Amino acid sequence: MSSPIVQKLQQEIQALEYELHNELPRELKKARAHGDLSENAEYIMAKQRQDYVGARLAQLKKRMADLSLVNVNNIPKDRIAFGSQVVLFDLDQETEIEYRLVTSEESDVSKGWISTTSPIGKSLMGKRVGDEITVRTPKGVREFEIRSVVTIHEQN
Repeated sequence: MSSPIVQKLQQEIQALEYELHNELPRELKKARAHGDLSENAEYIMAKQRQDYVGARLAQLKKRMADLSLVNVNNIPKDRIAFGSQVVLFDLDQETEIEYRLVTSEESDVSKGWISTTSPIGKSLMGKRVGDEITVRTPKGVREFEIRSVVTIHEQN
């Protein structure tokens, strides 16, 4: 999997682990010193943050494990998949749109990078040049024809 994604996730994991093991225990200790914990807003907020950080860490570690399982050799060479650059023809607006299918962490619509888990990304997976797709988006139903595909294997 691409290194910038992994680095970004590792940085967030490190920051959250530091907060969970260093900052939050100090905050909890300080809040306990104020007395009655049942009405102690500082203590309640620190405990809620501790729960959130723990859950987010678990989520990030699972995502890292999932990304480590991605094998580029298993990505199809003859149809749309992760990493493909795709030119679509919008049948309603009669315009061409170019997208690159990326992970959710890399997604940036302004660059034309859409997630494989987005409505359009999901609809494109496994398709070939000439196929037509119908996609339900938040803006309504859209229809596209796939004009060209450059898979991750064909890119420099």
